[in-house]
Amino acid sequence: MSKQTVLVIDDERDIRELLTITLGRMELDVDAVGSVNEARSALAARRYDLCFTDMRLPDGSGQEIIELIASNFPDMPVAMITAYGNVDAAVNALKAGAFDFVSKPVDIHLLRRLVRTALRLSEERKADAGAKVSPGADRLIGDSPAMTEVRGKIAKLARNQAPVYIAGESGVGKELVARLIHELGPRSAGAFVPVNCGAIPSELMESEFFGHRKGSFTGAHADKEGLFQAAQGGTLFLDEVAELPLHMQVKLLRAIQEKAVRPIGGRDEIPVDVRILSATHKNLAALVEQGLFRQDLFYRINVIELRVPPLRERRGDVPRLAEFVLRQLATESGGAPGKLKPEALAALEAYHFPGNVRELENILERAMAMCEGDTIEADDLMLPQRAPATTSAPAQPVLAEATAQAPQAARVAATDGSLEDYISNIERDTIIKALEESRYNKTATAKKLGITFRALRYKLKKLGID
Repeated sequence: MSKQTVLVIDDERDIRELLTITLGRMELDVDAVGSVNEARSALAARRYDLCFTDMRLPDGSGQEIIELIASNFPDMPVAMITAYGNVDAAVNALKAGAFDFVSKPVDIHLLRRLVRTALRLSEERKADAGAKVSPGADRLIGDSPAMTEVRGKIAKLARNQAPVYIAGESGVGKELVARLIHELGPRSAGAFVPVNCGAIPSELMESEFFGHRKGSFTGAHADKEGLFQAAQGGTLFLDEVAELPLHMQVKLLRAIQEKAVRPIGGRDEIPVDVRILSATHKNLAALVEQGLFRQDLFYRINVIELRVPPLRERRGDVPRLAEFVLRQLATESGGAPGKLKPEALAALEAYHFPGNVRELENILERAMAMCEGDTIEADDLMLPQRAPATTSAPAQPVLAEATAQAPQAARVAATDGSLEDYISNIERDTIIKALEESRYNKTATAKKLGITFRALRYKLKKLGID
């Protein structure tokens, strides 16, 4: 079996020799050149599996090399070699199509991990010409133009290591999109570690992200691995990244830039090989303007933005989504899948879905509980009869909004139970959902619901929620 080939482009002899020796020890066949013209000649004469290029070259820039490879050799991963701390150059390289970047002085351990990941990607591209299908791709339901575009972008974004910012309203499926980017890429064998940034108490954030050493603070009875270490070789998904406090944004930026973390109480930094994906339902650019989110971190995590459309922009997908959800509910309950009457389906297609796909799932689960047999009538959906929310309207607390919908079902309560019981059920379902989304952190749950921690404790006891 022939060796895999690597092209190194750098005008510094020491760097060329270091990379040649290091990659040679990995049983790779290495060619090293020192200029753009020499690189063009090498690329014309031989096929490479991977390329490293410096940013500044005597007769041009590494950006030219990246653009050339992206245009003529799209299956070849290319990594940029940048000066220490030159984040702007790294971001520009990733936007131009670079797979990843490595900073000078070169960390040999990080370099080897990057090479292994890049060569796995190169082999996958050769094997399927970029047409790899994720085992979970069928979870992204819909044939609308908007969703077809999203799937195409996911396939492209999976091929490099650029940080991706996933924008979209609550309930559109941002975590699912992040999982698919991970599953389609060369890191699929590594861990996918999702973290809700709004669910971690501020005082515990540094320990949760970076870990700590035994005895570093009261209660640190043993060494603890952080989220970055847990995602080593895989993907760290920062959900609701807008909730990070400013002091943590500084530490996160450093960890991303340096590709290393220092546990609390630790003396040395630990190199980490992690791809960063992030998401929030808030307008992150507006938060930057307001001084609530660091601009440098915003540019670092928002190298590429992927917007996931709300359900109201792809109403044609509602029938397939509803069918999928009903099948899932039937699988969980062991019964027959529910069937929507034409009037019920029409009502769903006309509804504005402020809660998007997550709201659709809740509506159908409730409808299955209320309907006769397995046939869902329009009235079983109990859709709120109100005007669509506008972007300028102030957001209501989740619990208040859910409870406000209860009078819509007074007609149901008249025949199936008391209105008080119905409202209690609405509250219980909303609180349980908020607990699950906050990973059972009660402080974060109370904040999400728009109530005090004491009020949440009272409601948990009153409603019998453990």
